Amino acid sequence: MPDLRELAVRWQRGWAAARALPTAEEVGPGLRVRCLQPGRAVEYVALDRDPPSLRDLAGRVAAEPEPTWLTVPTTDAATTATVLEAAGLVLLKRAELLMTTDLRTHPAPPPASGYTVTSGVADAVITATVLAGSGGVGARGTMGLTGPDGVADRIETLPAHRRRGLASALMGALAAAAVPAGATHGILIASEEGRHLYAKLGWRPAADVLIATTPGNTYPT
Repeated sequence: MPDLRELAVRWQRGWAAARALPTAEEVGPGLRVRCLQPGRAVEYVALDRDPPSLRDLAGRVAAEPEPTWLTVPTTDAATTATVLEAAGLVLLKRAELLMTTDLRTHPAPPPASGYTVTSGVADAVITATVLAGSGGVGARGTMGLTGPDGVADRIETLPAHRRRGLASALMGALAAAAVPAGATHGILIASEEGRHLYAKLGWRPAADVLIATTPGNTYPT
């Protein structure tokens, strides 16, 4: 497995590809990219996680004139949280995981009866959708492709279609489309709700992920 700094860089590249964001710039001990999302105009990703580096990045986040996030992959979540909060930032998310897998061995279960899965690749982004028999969307997600990496992003099962295994079918479809496109290494940041699903599909945790912002920033939808 690559070291955490390299893995953070690779995740950010694939995540940016999935969202059609500009190339990140390296600023001090991290990466900075404009996201232009509600409550998240700018995103920083920490590459160095020692306290002085985190304080440096926290200061840069605090100085941004627009709503800004700081994402920190870490193997010491408690110390990281203390440093970020001492720097005046507010933790939005404490229980996410940076996870990886071999896409070549990813399970690809079929969707539940009455559903179909479609996928396609365009501009280095795989889009997969699970459709209900009525034609409505049951689940959807994307995967950004950068070299050997496929970074899963915005994996969502709509409320009326949950608990039917649709997310597993969706993830299998993304992996199945990524391998012929040259991606063998899967990376994602899992929410607290999603981490159990990914673990069942063979994804392994590489680090905790903390996300912080400046006081007063609203949580984006």
